[in-house]
Amino acid sequence: MERRALLGLLRALGPEDWAKPTVCPGWDVHDVVGHVLNDYMRRLSGSRDGHPGAVFAGDDTLPTYLARTNDEFVRASRQLSPQLLMDLLEHLGPQLDAVWSTRDLYAPADLDVSWAASDLPSPAWLDIGREYTEFWVHQQQIRDAVSRPGADEPELMAPVLDIFARALPAALQEHTRPAGTAVHLEVSGPSGGRWTAVRQADRWRLGTPERKPYAHVSMDQDTFWRLATRGIPIESARKRSQSSGDRELADAVTELFAVVG
Repeated sequence: MERRALLGLLRALGPEDWAKPTVCPGWDVHDVVGHVLNDYMRRLSGSRDGHPGAVFAGDDTLPTYLARTNDEFVRASRQLSPQLLMDLLEHLGPQLDAVWSTRDLYAPADLDVSWAASDLPSPAWLDIGREYTEFWVHQQQIRDAVSRPGADEPELMAPVLDIFARALPAALQEHTRPAGTAVHLEVSGPSGGRWTAVRQADRWRLGTPERKPYAHVSMDQDTFWRLATRGIPIESARKRSQSSGDRELADAVTELFAVVG
């Protein structure tokens, strides 16, 4: 469904739309679409075909490796027409779907989701979910650039917010509190929800609180996904949020970051 919405959007764009700048520094709409194509190809090459360089190679850290290879592919993809980019997405997308559909969702992931603060290795379902969030966010960046909102129905957006909320324990990890301390994150809107991080003996985990939360933070769904991807600054997210309780913990919630960085 997300890909169908993306392709429907792209087919409706004029030549001038493909050249509009996005929030991704130095990238226009054409570049973002090329980057999504790179993601498809890299995961097919690595997860389906076992090609190691398609996922991670060399002495780089993962963020520096991805930054370099993403830039290399985007530069190369500028020679491809919008029509060819759409054709390739339409052709390769179902192949990627087929790869995910055969995976044991609880087997170790191909790529750990470091920001989720879960036990490593990450489960495959979290890796697949993380990939979905990237595709959805890039579609939103394109929609913002061309002023065409959409793809925000709960069936498309709610899974994104749920995956991003997995970063809540990591956002709190520098703050030690007594075992059982709970922090609530509430996201309003049709796709929103409520998540709780609970302090255990040595770490925070998502869970069910047994007592009143020490801190509560609420924000709308648009603010949350933009905060999680740094589409808006932390201070802007705080101005658009409401919080109560332990100020240090509440501020930590609004520093939540759900991408590789």
